[in-house]
Formats: sequence, C-alpha cells, structure tokens
Amino acid sequence: MLDREGYRPNVGIILVNDDNRVFWGKRVREHSWQFPQGGIKPGESPETAMYRELFEETGLLPQHIKILGRTRDWLRYDVPNNWIRREWRGSYRGQKQIWFLLRLVGKDTDVHLRATRHPEFDDWRWHEYWAPIEEVIEFKRLVYERALTELSSYLRGLESMGEYHARQVEIRKAIRQK
Repeated sequence: MLDREGYRPNVGIILVNDDNRVFWGKRVREHSWQFPQGGIKPGESPETAMYRELFEETGLLPQHIKILGRTRDWLRYDVPNNWIRREWRGSYRGQKQIWFLLRLVGKDTDVHLRATRHPEFDDWRWHEYWAPIEEVIEFKRLVYERALTELSSYLRGLESMGEYHARQVEIRKAIRQK
C-alpha cells in the first residue's frame, strides 16, 4: 500500500530502558543494525501496527512496555533506486513513518527475537540514545535524527545530541593520544 507520492506507511519504534539506552537490533544475516520498524497494514492504526511490529521483531507484549510518546507527523525517507525492487521502480519512493517512544517496563529476558517464524533480528543490545544516528544506513539518518530529537523531550536526564557529540569527540581524541 503506497500513498499518492509513493511512500509506504510504516511505524518506527524507539524502545528505551531505565537508563534511556535504546534497543538496537542486528538484521538477520546482515551486518546492519536498526530500530524495529514495519509497515502499516490496510485498516490498521499506527498504534496497532506498532504493537504488532513490536511483537514480531522483539517478542514484547503490551504489558512489557509503556508508550511515552509518538511523533506528531509522518517522517519520510527516500530509498535509493538500487535498493528498490525492479517491479516497484517508478512508483515506490520510500517510507513514511510515525515513530513511537516506548519504555521497557518488563525485563531484558522478555525480549524474544524468535517469537515468530520469520525473525527480523538475530542479535540486539542496549545502545546510547544518540548513537544510532551515526550508525544507521545513510538514507535513514535524517529520519532517525528527527525522531530521536522530537521524542527526546519525553525523557528526563538525557544528554542533548550536542552534548553526546562533544563527548564522542573527546573520547576519540583520548584514544588517538594513547
């Protein structure tokens, strides 16, 4: 299902623990990491799609999480042409996403990557809140930055993106000086 502009409706999920670290999933049989995300089926609300995708990709159920917030508007990214299936070229541009910020109220052991027959991730870890912006595939970077920035207002005690980047520069300097 594509909108008139060629974007597929989708949800993105930023799951945080009590330390405001984010769930970072490694795609099955790939060396790429990303947040859980997935398409919205016809007739499905973004929230319903979020719960479905959360279960399919992490095995978490509604009782394991608390919704902290969601983006106000759709965030869009274009997929490079060489990543688009031939039969979709010319009509498919990319994804438009509503992003949800969730708090894990369950335990790490509640995460089950093989909850379904077709797992999306084969590994996961807790990661610093702002780090995914630098690590996600290039064409998703701006959407990740926008989602993380907008949703950061729901978290207490989180360093700003600028503070995070300044700390990373200092860490790299210290490593080079060794």
